[in-house]
Amino acid sequence: MRITVVRMLRVVVALVATGTMFVTAQQPAPQVSFQDLSNGLKDPTRWLMYSGDYASQRHSPLNQITPENVSRLTPHWVFQTDTLGKFEAVPLVQDGVIYVTGPEDIAWAIDARTGRQIWRYRRDVVNGIIACCGRVNRGFGMLGDRLFKTTLDAHVVAISMKSGAVLWDSVMENYRKGYSGTTAPLIVKDKVIVGIAGAEYGVRGFIDAYDAQTGKRAWRFYTTAGPGDPGHGTWRGRDSKAWEHGGGSTWTTGSYDSELNLVYWGTGNAGPDYNGSEREGDNLYTASIVALDADTGRLRWYYQFTPHDVWDWDATQVPVLADLTLEGQPRKVVMFANRNGFFYLLDRVTGTLIRGRPFIETSWAKAIGADGRPILRPGMIPSAAGTRVCPDQSGATNWMSPSFDPSLKLLFVTARESCGIFYMWKDQYEPGLGFRGGAVQRVNEAHHAALRAIDVTTGERRWEFPYTAQSWAGVLSTASGLVFAGSSGNFMAFDARTGKNLWHYQTGSALYAGAMTYMLDGRQYVLMPSGTTLTAFALPE
Repeated sequence: MRITVVRMLRVVVALVATGTMFVTAQQPAPQVSFQDLSNGLKDPTRWLMYSGDYASQRHSPLNQITPENVSRLTPHWVFQTDTLGKFEAVPLVQDGVIYVTGPEDIAWAIDARTGRQIWRYRRDVVNGIIACCGRVNRGFGMLGDRLFKTTLDAHVVAISMKSGAVLWDSVMENYRKGYSGTTAPLIVKDKVIVGIAGAEYGVRGFIDAYDAQTGKRAWRFYTTAGPGDPGHGTWRGRDSKAWEHGGGSTWTTGSYDSELNLVYWGTGNAGPDYNGSEREGDNLYTASIVALDADTGRLRWYYQFTPHDVWDWDATQVPVLADLTLEGQPRKVVMFANRNGFFYLLDRVTGTLIRGRPFIETSWAKAIGADGRPILRPGMIPSAAGTRVCPDQSGATNWMSPSFDPSLKLLFVTARESCGIFYMWKDQYEPGLGFRGGAVQRVNEAHHAALRAIDVTTGERRWEFPYTAQSWAGVLSTASGLVFAGSSGNFMAFDARTGKNLWHYQTGSALYAGAMTYMLDGRQYVLMPSGTTLTAFALPE
């Protein structure tokens, strides 16, 4: 829905009067082009998308903060949101302004120099929202003078960068059926590409693209293959319509290759989570990565990490793209540290497997075969008596983004070591509520986490730093040889070559997002969300 200039000015005046808006109507609106997005982090004053660039490497060219001086890093400003919940978003920076989304469908524009609020956006959260997992949001996308976000009631909205006013509002799906939106949009050309959450409630997953100017849906790709779709025959069993509520939600952000014009997106697990008898077969295209034509949404190829998943190991981790030389040959690859415990290297042109190796202790599969399928160990299926399986249902990693240093050929990933007891019995599906009274998974063992560096050319672990508590934090690396990550409320910096811990800061709240960095007025800042507080770190002047 478009708003008139008069209405926009009224919104601006009202916001100024309430003290939540500091940008005047006379100021020129910032503009972000598709070329700006394609340039990624070449302009270090900007961070324009969830992963920093289309390849999702989360590797900054900045080098003012180094292994030699990082011990002097101190808080420069702190922004406290005065809200309940937690940040899972990565802030964006454009023209000295930070744009960040928070829990409960709230968002802010913040002065990147001082941490002062410029405007605040809030959407009324309707009654009856069922949002898994948590009433969170993972961030904005941006194009032109607009920001784009998904909402808890499964809409996509366009917001003015200048004022925070809503410019259009499009419905993805009916939230009463269990759908919700938490994905940070990926902007490609003139399209806003988003995913959906809600697999636990029996939704049918999809990836959508919307016109950035009008909000009209351009295409949709369903992640559970219906009648007439290739792969529909992989949904069999007692429930002949299992695909209709088969899960496959797409609640994190994908990556993009402009040369191939392909969007790469991870898909969620099939439902019910642990009872596979209701949905015999591989259950395409769940627990997979799909490569879609960015203009049409048509499937170019797919790779399924966990066929017929009965352990709740979705594949919504962020795909990382790179160009590598392997055995003397240049290869375009996509790297994927999967929740099932294996690190995968795939050819991103064809989707063929190059290598799959475990990066944690795994018990469910011996290896990944030459055909790309896991070689299962016997006795690993959930049962009424309980079956011990490694990893547990939260997986070897989760939504937290990895980082890739192309000079060192190292992928830095937040890894989880944990095993669980998986229980299975018959599920009952209720529309809007999902699968009730069925399979249950319980963890009864101690578990731990670590920051691990994986040599992507061999799949071997180069180093690790064990955490003293579980971690849900993403990872950031920089050209100076630093890696920023953390555990619980402990934000840390490491030497990228050795894994040595060089600096730490206790934020006071758990870390559920990843850091980002930007340069402003000749000074490098590292911004870390923690709880519902943003802290900007910098070297002393």
